[in-house]
Amino acid sequence: MAKDINPPRGMRDFLPADKGKRENALAVIRGVYESYGFQEIETPALENLDRLLSGQGGDNEKLAYRVMKRGAELEEAISGGSDADALADLGLRFDLTVPLTRFYATNRTSLPSVFKAVQIGPVWRAERPQKGRYRQFIQCDIDIIGDDGILAEAELITASLAALDALGLKDSLIRVNHRELLISLLTGFGINSENLSKAMIIIDKLDKLEVSGVIQELKDNLGDQVANEAEKWFDSLNTSEIPEILSDMFQVIGSQRLKFDPTLVRGMGYYTGVIFEIEHPGSGLSIGGGGRYDGMVGKWLGADVPAVGISLGFERVIELIAGGYQSSGVVLVLEDDSIEVLNHALELQRELIEQKLNVRLELKPKRLNLLLENMKANGFNRFALISSDGAKPELKYID
Repeated sequence: MAKDINPPRGMRDFLPADKGKRENALAVIRGVYESYGFQEIETPALENLDRLLSGQGGDNEKLAYRVMKRGAELEEAISGGSDADALADLGLRFDLTVPLTRFYATNRTSLPSVFKAVQIGPVWRAERPQKGRYRQFIQCDIDIIGDDGILAEAELITASLAALDALGLKDSLIRVNHRELLISLLTGFGINSENLSKAMIIIDKLDKLEVSGVIQELKDNLGDQVANEAEKWFDSLNTSEIPEILSDMFQVIGSQRLKFDPTLVRGMGYYTGVIFEIEHPGSGLSIGGGGRYDGMVGKWLGADVPAVGISLGFERVIELIAGGYQSSGVVLVLEDDSIEVLNHALELQRELIEQKLNVRLELKPKRLNLLLENMKANGFNRFALISSDGAKPELKYID
């Protein structure tokens, strides 16, 4: 029986054309963010497990991949009868925010007082794969640490929308809410501080359970009174009246690209203020989100530092981008592999590379049309036939 040679569930291979399209999109995002003054950093794929599981990552902490101790440490832990949790000391990052706050705490003396960071890279979550959800995926984050005012939030929103516009996703919209509004609302339902997080997690399931499902889950977990109050609230929702706590943001950014959504929660436990979620009419899922997390850096420093960020869910964004991989690639097709043809082809290849073109050499097959079709699918849009006569060939577009 043939062995399974597919990648692990929830993880994917990318063919050259797919990889090219992804890298082009990432280059656009990077370019826009850098133009707005954000500086790119890089953090390790692995973090100490106690940092990843510090209680600030919400439900995502349950999805962290753990990495076992190595060598003598692992043998000692096993021989000592340690439980499963004690056998691991590292974990793969499940987002880029927790690593960023650790990075800032480590390197703060070398960074500007207001640090504007870009971080783009893979993250890993041990969740059940489904449409739009993978176990390994790319996030594109921008964050501002050290500014507690509306300027930071306005810059993040403006830069994020500019990046999406540059990708052709000009219909993107950012939904906005504030954690203080949520806490005040839930407290008014009769929910005590110990159950606030549980209530937020339930309301955050609104897109999956719809209103009736959320009401039932609130009833099952927090009682009839809470469920009744929540039902009244859902019946009287008003998204047109912007609350005072968000009014400045709407005045600065404008209501064309912002939408007040009082049901927006964001599942992460570390959010302390304004929260964002990005939507696009072409996707039934969120394509990004974030918010203010002023208390998170202080977890490592012992003193709070204001911080706010937005993350683009790259896998969902790339699915919305029309068209395939476009490049200026050229295929030089050699009539044969004689010394004269090889020298002529290599000289022309060097000339074209100096013109910033991607140039591939191929021996002429029996069926040239099949080769050209394959090359076009992989981002090469022109070709030329190289013969032994030394004449400079004409570059032609692949039909």
